[in-house]
Amino acid sequence: MHDIVKDYYGRQLASSEDLKTSACCDPTQLPAWLKPLLARIHPEVLSRYYGCGLVSPALLDGCRVLDLGCGSGRDVYALAQLVGERGEVVGVDMTEEQLEVATRHREHHREAFGYARDNVRFLHGYIERLNELGLEAGSFDVIVSNCVVNLSPDKEAVLDGVSRLLKPGGEFYFSDVYADRRVPAEVRNDPVLYGECLGGALYWNDFLRLAHRSGFADPRLVEDRPLEVTDPALAAKVGNVCFYSATYRLFKLDGLESACEDYGQAVIYRGTIPGHESRFVLDKHHGIEAGRVFPVCGNTWRMLGETRFAPHFDFVGNFERHYGLFEGCGATIPFGRTSADDDPDCGCC
Repeated sequence: MHDIVKDYYGRQLASSEDLKTSACCDPTQLPAWLKPLLARIHPEVLSRYYGCGLVSPALLDGCRVLDLGCGSGRDVYALAQLVGERGEVVGVDMTEEQLEVATRHREHHREAFGYARDNVRFLHGYIERLNELGLEAGSFDVIVSNCVVNLSPDKEAVLDGVSRLLKPGGEFYFSDVYADRRVPAEVRNDPVLYGECLGGALYWNDFLRLAHRSGFADPRLVEDRPLEVTDPALAAKVGNVCFYSATYRLFKLDGLESACEDYGQAVIYRGTIPGHESRFVLDKHHGIEAGRVFPVCGNTWRMLGETRFAPHFDFVGNFERHYGLFEGCGATIPFGRTSADDDPDCGCC
């Protein structure tokens, strides 16, 4: 599978225009804050972008960030502007042709960002073998990945490596492709469908099980969209399998429980996160309006109170009394329902 992916992204695809599905690209409208960041990125880097979402959580200034499957470096160079000159972004990729593009333009970006020192570096390696790259355990605040985990033949090793490298309270914020059922062998083994990020897509519930085994007790879905296979021949091979591009955030927190438990807690957002002054979206079901008392489960309390977000919230309650399962905590397919951005009164887990 490594050879298939290297060939597809290193040799067969000259640009994002060569893709045959909407899986490895992001057709959503760019947010206003991202446009000036992308405007400073070299055109060749942008032309070799194959991502399925935006992987840029809030509050990255001064953070150390790792990008898994960085490709030609678009996200690395966007994140380099968000972490600032005090921060650092490390990109990892196994495709030499993509890394050559990324590294060739390092000085161009340092000058474009106005930095006295370069705050990015690139490593050649495999995302399921992060322990071989000399990266120190517990050394990253945030790890990101953009439509790459599905390409790995050992996804559990990827998640285990992420867990090892994250600091306590750190997060894995990543976009990827998921299926509504386990993908049949004829789809998994098709080189084009695998290269297009569909063949290696996990059944969403299997992904949750893998995340739990790697120590991420409560994966949070941030956003999702259905994917379309426009090529008739590929669509026939896919059959009735439905695919989704989805962004998840996984926090490395020891105290998280396997379900959303109610302790009668609430948070009040201070409106102090840059770019999110009126509303902070933690995930698809938690759009927290500034100044409003917002009921939360114990896990959400910890995600806000034991991470870099803590200074931006006031916290009501504690863990002394338990009231059972938080209302609205379900176990059905999570994709395609109302997002926190769409529903201003959404306060369920």
